[in-house]
Amino acid sequence: MSVVIGEMLIKSSSLQSLYRLMLLIRRAEERLQKLFADGDVPGFLHLSIGQEAVAVGISSVLGVADTVSSNHRGHGHALAKGVSLSGFFAEILGRADGVCRGRGGSMHVADLSIGMLGANGIVGAGMPITTGSALALKMKGAGNIAAVYFGDGALAEGVIHECFNLTSLWSLPVLFVCENNGWSEFSPTERQLATSLERLSAAFGIAFASVDGNDVVAVADQAGKFVNQMRDMPSPRVIECQTTRIRGHFEGDPQDYRNKEEMSMMSERDPIARARSQLLAEGLSDVWFEQLHAEVDSEIDVALKLAQGSPEPTSDSLVVDVYTPRLGVS
Repeated sequence: MSVVIGEMLIKSSSLQSLYRLMLLIRRAEERLQKLFADGDVPGFLHLSIGQEAVAVGISSVLGVADTVSSNHRGHGHALAKGVSLSGFFAEILGRADGVCRGRGGSMHVADLSIGMLGANGIVGAGMPITTGSALALKMKGAGNIAAVYFGDGALAEGVIHECFNLTSLWSLPVLFVCENNGWSEFSPTERQLATSLERLSAAFGIAFASVDGNDVVAVADQAGKFVNQMRDMPSPRVIECQTTRIRGHFEGDPQDYRNKEEMSMMSERDPIARARSQLLAEGLSDVWFEQLHAEVDSEIDVALKLAQGSPEPTSDSLVVDVYTPRLGVS
């Protein structure tokens, strides 16, 4: 069986893989939610629950040599790109076996070996990093692309104009992915931007598409079209994913600024619930979902146990990796 969206044919087996990865991200963040409530996670926690379809859909068309830059709500981006689950947990818990040796935490998860350039706590700061990465990739000429995730709150930042201008001027292969969840922290998006992302993209001559960011197949479909074009002929593209932030801006946010009607519609917009309904319609049974959920939970249990068993960084490792060794100097 298969599902046809646009010009892309997604087989049920592929949708099953997308569903599994979305579920893994959801379950991992739900576990972090509990750990944070128990006081085991240092610093703040910004969960991407409800936005999993964007990260999974985009990453489904990227390769290891393609690069990704993220933002403060970047857990899903990191896991979808292939960051080790145990290394991910260890990093957020501040342990030495974390992917950044426990120094970055929730908002700075990175793994350069798989093209994950890192999350970033500064709004919009991933865009210039990605622009630089795209320039390097274009110079190498291997057909790789650089993707950057940013929220609608970043649309009011000056850096987006600079990066749109430079990537268009130099025809750089950047896939700009806006996760528009309707909220810039605690303010509605319409109070932050005088124009639209579509008009802003057009002003710089950049191809634009808007998709249902809670439909993983729709995201993968549009991303696949754009990425194929970019590999053939480097130039930037913009995808605006209309999605839903189910949790608050940060853990502990009471969300008093959201009305009851919006909160009551959360379950209808849930990308995992929607993908489940699609798979059930394709003929999968409840037993398959039960087995998958148990498998994912077990995988998370193993990874988290490894992370919790990792030691905390020691003071003698404080400057390791801070300075680049000089060539020819031992």
